[in-house]
Amino acid sequence: MEPQTPTSRRVLVAKPRGYCAGVDRAVVAVEKALEQYGAPIYVRKQIVHNTHVVKTLEARGAIFVEETEEVPEGEIVVFSAHGVSPVVHDEARQRGLRTIDATCPLVTKVHNEAKRFAGQDYDILLIGHEGHEEVEGTSGEAPDHIQLVDGLDAVGKVQVKDPSKLVWLSQTTLSVDETTETVARLKERFPTLIDPPSDDICYATQNRQVAVKEIAAQAELVIVVGSENSSNSKRLVEVAKDHGADASYLVDDATLIRDEWLEGVTTVGVTSGASVPEELVEQVLARLATHGFDDVTEVESVPESMRFALPHELRKDLRASVPSA
Repeated sequence: MEPQTPTSRRVLVAKPRGYCAGVDRAVVAVEKALEQYGAPIYVRKQIVHNTHVVKTLEARGAIFVEETEEVPEGEIVVFSAHGVSPVVHDEARQRGLRTIDATCPLVTKVHNEAKRFAGQDYDILLIGHEGHEEVEGTSGEAPDHIQLVDGLDAVGKVQVKDPSKLVWLSQTTLSVDETTETVARLKERFPTLIDPPSDDICYATQNRQVAVKEIAAQAELVIVVGSENSSNSKRLVEVAKDHGADASYLVDDATLIRDEWLEGVTTVGVTSGASVPEELVEQVLARLATHGFDDVTEVESVPESMRFALPHELRKDLRASVPSA
């Protein structure tokens, strides 16, 4: 009898993963502001929903606050990638704050859609999670026209003035599949419900969900690197479970991986949310390697090359500070 070879333990790493263009833009905006203007730079809310990123920027001189009223008059404040309502912009002006708006351009697109449809007197059904900063910012653009639909259970509670003037919009970081199901349920109640001109769920959210579906179909366990307050990271955990993985867990970093998760597992899938720096994924792979998971394959599902320019307020000052030839 031939000797048995030990069962190989492999890791499938999803691609794309990690930073999206909007997150990269927002983080770089704070870094460049610190370089250009010096510390402190105030940031309203977490610039992106990742604990590691926030701590790293704090160490460089960023001060994170919940509201603009906490920023001393005349100082610089950066608005997070999730966007803010017009009321917040007004508050900043009243306090004489210099603002850098790091709102993701894809979130700005949803804000503009909300304003346009409200201007045409449409009822707007905003599919999203109550209390999420992005939802609060979008709702603030047209509070008299927007009502939140937080999941399938909320569909039956929707009340509208005129079903013939009804449109849905969505938070950009939702589960594609769940949103599709919610829209289908809404259309059963309101057959004349209009779709937005283009899909509101951002390209990065969709791409990361496509990628995690591919690795989840081949893995018993999927580890998603991301923070608990990251909506898109939590959705990746759900998508992995729904598409073949026996288990899926969200971890802020490698130290939170529990040995018992790996017992009896031969294939682990790894991915990360759109606000997660790659170094955290590398630390997870190093931790898995200590348990014999050293056969690592990257599985690319969707090519991704999107880039966004820095906020215009920052670009202007950066250009002005470059000495002319």
